[in-house]
Amino acid sequence: MNEFNLKVHLRGVRGSISSPIHPTVIDQKIVDTVKAYESAASEGAEIEDFVNGLHRSARGGYGGCTACTEIVSKNGSRVIIDAGSGLKNVATSLMSTDLGKGCGEAHIFLTHFHWDHLVGLPFFIPIFIPGNKIHIYAVQDTVNTFLDHLFCKPFFPLEKKDLGAEIILHQLEPRKSYEVDDIKLTPYQLDHPDPCWGYRVEAYGSSYAHCVDTECTRMSKAELGEDLPLYEEADLLLFDAQYSLQEVTNRINWGHSASSIGMDIAVREKVKRIIFVHHDPYAPDTALKDQEKKCLKYYKLLKKQADRHGESFHELEWEYGHEGLEIELG
Repeated sequence: MNEFNLKVHLRGVRGSISSPIHPTVIDQKIVDTVKAYESAASEGAEIEDFVNGLHRSARGGYGGCTACTEIVSKNGSRVIIDAGSGLKNVATSLMSTDLGKGCGEAHIFLTHFHWDHLVGLPFFIPIFIPGNKIHIYAVQDTVNTFLDHLFCKPFFPLEKKDLGAEIILHQLEPRKSYEVDDIKLTPYQLDHPDPCWGYRVEAYGSSYAHCVDTECTRMSKAELGEDLPLYEEADLLLFDAQYSLQEVTNRINWGHSASSIGMDIAVREKVKRIIFVHHDPYAPDTALKDQEKKCLKYYKLLKKQADRHGESFHELEWEYGHEGLEIELG
C-alpha cells in the first residue's frame, strides 16, 4: 500500500505550443554552470550538491511539453487530465502495464479542445493497440465528434476507424461527480473564451484542483458561485499563470491568468499548495525565474498587509511547476 492518497505528476506545463529549449541556450547553460562550479569546487563543493543548489532556470529549466497531468491513487487507479504533447511521455511509461499488452484501460479527461491540449493524443501509443479501452471524458458535446477531426487526412495519416483500441466517449454533466475506481472527479467551469472546465480530483480525503486555461474574470466568492468548490481548501491547486499581471491587462479575453491572481484565491480559500503552470511558450527560463521573484514579492506583500490590519493570514506553499514534478498528497 502506497503512503500517499494521490500522486500528481506534471507531464506538460507549457501553454499554447510546445517550446523545447534551443540547443544554443543549452550550450550557454553548460558554459555558465562550469564557470560557476570552478569557484565552488575550490571550496570543496560536491558536483551533485552544487547542481541541486542551482536555480531551475540555470539547469534543466521548466520543460517544453504542453498541458498533461497524470494522477494516480494509492491503490494504483490512474486518470489523465488533458492530452497535450506531454502525453507522449505518459504513453511510454504505460507500455509496461496492461495497456502495452492490449488488455488495459486508460481514462483521459479533457478541459477543452484547443490544440495544445490535444496534440499528444495521436501519439498516445495505447490508442493503437487492439484490446485496449480508451475512455475520453469532457463536458462539451464536441467530445462526441472531435476525434473525427483529430484523426483525419491530410493532417494525420490514420483515421478514427484505423485506431486499434476501443474508444469510449463520455459527456460529463457540469458540477456532477464521476468516479474512476477510487478517484472522484467533478468538473467546474473556468473563465476561458471557449468553454473550458477544470476538475476537482479527490481520493481518501485528499484533493487536487486542476485550473488551467482560466483568466479568472470571476474572483469573488459570489462571482464564482457554484464553481467555488473547485478551489475551497484544496490540498493542491494547479493554476494558469501564463502571463504577468501587466500582460493580463493587455490580453483581455485571451483566457489566461497571472500568479498574483491565483495567489489571491489560494490564500482566501485556504489552499495548502499552489503550483503555477501553462507557461508562456515565448518566455525563456530566465523570464520565469523573474516571474517567481515577483510572485514571492507579492506573497510577502499579502502577508504584510494582513499583519498591518491585524488579520490572520493563511500561509501556503507555492512554486512554478516544471515538467516531471511529482507531488504526493496525503
